[in-house]
Amino acid sequence: QEMLRESGGGLVQPGGSLLLSCASTSDTFATTAMAWFRQIPGKEREFVAAIGWNGGTTYYEDSVKGRFTISRDNTKNAVLLQMSSLKPEDTALYVCAAGKGRLPGTHVWEHRYWGQGTQVTVSS
Repeated sequence: QEMLRESGGGLVQPGGSLLLSCASTSDTFATTAMAWFRQIPGKEREFVAAIGWNGGTTYYEDSVKGRFTISRDNTKNAVLLQMSSLKPEDTALYVCAAGKGRLPGTHVWEHRYWGQGTQVTVSS
């Protein structure tokens, strides 16, 4: 079973930036699409960004387009989420997810393994 571990969350002021990282233990990471979702208590898990197996295809939720960038380093089994111009509404638990194949997906059901998440709080 693949293990995913997120890091990089924290408290940041509005307009600030954070870099989230997700490390995978999978030996098939380089051929697996990855994604970031976010979770707010009492709400359904929300798609944030996804990236295909070779980084050639990326998808973003509309509210983060132009502010967040997803990338991956297949030599390190890692996927990153660079977040800029952060807003209070970005506050959530950010969770890394491994897809079921090479192509990126935007739905929860398209992902097989999940991390525990890293908390991001945007507040002054």
